[in-house]
Amino acid sequence: MAKYDYDLFVIGAGSGGVRAARLAAMSGAKVAVAEEHRVGGTCVIRGCVPKKFMVYASEVTHQLKTAKGFGWTIPEATFDWRTFREAKDVEIARLSGIYVANLTKAGAELVHARAVLKDAHTVEIVGKDMTVTADKILIATGGRPTVPQEVPGIEHVITSEEAFQLDKLPESILVVGAGYIAVEFAGIFAGLGVKTTLLYRGPNILRGFDDDVRTHLTREMERRGIRVVLGCQHEKIEKTGEGLVSHLNNGLTFTTDQIMFATGREPYVKGLGLENAGVELNEKGAIKVDAYSKTNVDNIWAVGDVTDRIALTPVAIREGAAFAETEFRNNPTTFDHEMVATAVFSQPEIGTVGLTEHDARLQYGEIDIYRAVFRPMKVTFYHGEEQTLMKLVVNAADQRLLGVHVVGPDAGEMIQMAAIAVKMGVTKQQWDSTCAVHPTAAEELVTMKEKYIPPNLGTAA
Repeated sequence: MAKYDYDLFVIGAGSGGVRAARLAAMSGAKVAVAEEHRVGGTCVIRGCVPKKFMVYASEVTHQLKTAKGFGWTIPEATFDWRTFREAKDVEIARLSGIYVANLTKAGAELVHARAVLKDAHTVEIVGKDMTVTADKILIATGGRPTVPQEVPGIEHVITSEEAFQLDKLPESILVVGAGYIAVEFAGIFAGLGVKTTLLYRGPNILRGFDDDVRTHLTREMERRGIRVVLGCQHEKIEKTGEGLVSHLNNGLTFTTDQIMFATGREPYVKGLGLENAGVELNEKGAIKVDAYSKTNVDNIWAVGDVTDRIALTPVAIREGAAFAETEFRNNPTTFDHEMVATAVFSQPEIGTVGLTEHDARLQYGEIDIYRAVFRPMKVTFYHGEEQTLMKLVVNAADQRLLGVHVVGPDAGEMIQMAAIAVKMGVTKQQWDSTCAVHPTAAEELVTMKEKYIPPNLGTAA
């Protein structure tokens, strides 16, 4: 008789948990996965996938303007939110179904319920009056949006999760925050015709990104009609007959139909029973893990946003795969969290990999900067004003590329290819030996020959 009911029990059926469960089950292990919501997790159900659909929808406004510049006469276009939302929900349901099918085909058992740890090997299936045991347990519950509960009137705001299911589009919205989610939704709402303001308490958006990227995106967002307000935050929110009134700590007030907070996410650990198993959290409330995603408890692991590493879907997938390789395929594997490329689907979008200029100077001292700001070929044709930014950060000592930063159309597509070279340690000379593809915007990346001397070497906080 087996000592445990399962070889592996996974709590959370998001990208990381599903990948780990599938690979473990395919190795012959007996695996179960518990999910209290819909299978697919944040990314598929209420994150990057539906958000990208919304980006696509909102970009049509700009594409219609571009079409006019190329000689097209198009009757006045209208957008129906309900039609889009229904189509989006159908596609999300299809994708969720694929996740379920893939788990089943791999031989994993899916439990549609909340799972809570009772001890290091025992899991309670909430609402089903049952407990199960497992040799190994993987926690992959992701993160959830947070809002500042101390702000009076905070109950009137929405987060990104509610934004996907609005009954109707507001005429005006205040988006609070300045990270991925905030700048992406600001672009979405503005593109869909909503009067949009972005509010952030700090001096610049996208903290942690290269300063040139931050400044450039702010300028381009404002060019597209988004009002960016920095250096202030809410004191209270008041609901009136005119709408939601935001009272700010600098004396300003804004009245909008809707307020969306995108000020951060936190690991989803509440009520999981981690204390029953002795699993430790770090100072940020995330599960502490080592390079192999193992917690302080010998038979419990955690991957994805529930840990304090890189909160990106592809990272969670790779962490889940590394766990399965290590524990079920006798192939000790870790995921290298260095030089991970990322895209921000703002409008225009951002693609970035490696170090910012500021961080490179701190780590390496002397660096070389190559920088190009230009109007793409398509934009010059119709006399548009939008500009693309491309920037290379190079170690002066050995000419190795330390960072690549792009703001402009298809930046996410470009950075995926650039990341391969940067990850392999390419030098500027090797990079430049690549023949340009003409005519493209991407050719600018390999034709920047003159070093750029910044007007100052300071950085925004």
